[in-house]
Amino acid sequence: MRIVQQLVANGLIAGSAYALVALGFSLIYTAARFFHFAHGAVYAAGAYSAFALVALLGFPVPVAVVVAVVVATLLGISMEVGVYRPLRRRHTSVLVLLISSLGIYIVIQNLISLGFGDDVKTLRNQVVSEGWLLSGARITPVQLAMVVSAVTLFALTWWVILAAKPGKALRAVANDPELALASGINSERVIVFAFAVGSALAAIAAILVSFDVDMVPTMGLNALLMGAVATIVGGVGSMPGAAVGGLLLGLAEQLGGWEIGSQWQDSIAFAILLLFLLFRPYGVFRRKLRKAEI
Repeated sequence: MRIVQQLVANGLIAGSAYALVALGFSLIYTAARFFHFAHGAVYAAGAYSAFALVALLGFPVPVAVVVAVVVATLLGISMEVGVYRPLRRRHTSVLVLLISSLGIYIVIQNLISLGFGDDVKTLRNQVVSEGWLLSGARITPVQLAMVVSAVTLFALTWWVILAAKPGKALRAVANDPELALASGINSERVIVFAFAVGSALAAIAAILVSFDVDMVPTMGLNALLMGAVATIVGGVGSMPGAAVGGLLLGLAEQLGGWEIGSQWQDSIAFAILLLFLLFRPYGVFRRKLRKAEI
């Protein structure tokens, strides 16, 4: 029984990270209407920025985390302003934006490999402990921080989207871009806001994960894939969907991996995606996409 409790705890921890990535991914999609695959590069850049500041420059960990999140946020904004916006102004298709995002991801991943090497890096500077025993499961302080951070950031983002002026503008653009423009809402500013928030969420998730399980230059790819799967499973453009999709994915990976082997965890994730695409293509929180947006 204790094994099941530990697996559930591990699933919730992994799902928290997936949910943060999925939330940022979903916010950017909601505003920009394309899948921003370079989100994985922002994720990796956040973790490696923190590593450079802590291990190479000697910054205190709290300062390094804040600066790394700012760096990742600025990187995400620069992608929008420097690449995607000029392409949109030329009325390029969503496919061109998608391919551009993949190109950006590959370039940044290779720059990280060139600068830091391909070996495993860590942000931990203390001996790994077995953690606290909570309800029959062992949870380390970093893992608890990951779950608490995910809940806090979801609540804060939810409030911003529902109550704050930038969030209301984002919802207006998502519901009807033409009407929002006619109402005087600057859609380009809204998209920059979405990229800023989404990039910051990805960076925080990456840094927390790196304190727990180390980092490699390709770490952004797995996070991107899991975040995209969680977004689709939960419902594209839905904030509750991002949370539910991430947690469902984390639990399924851990429980399924225990039954059939951990090497099949990625296969389990994509099997879930396939089932949802076949039987519930709009996700848990049903939200039909326009044909032009697919």
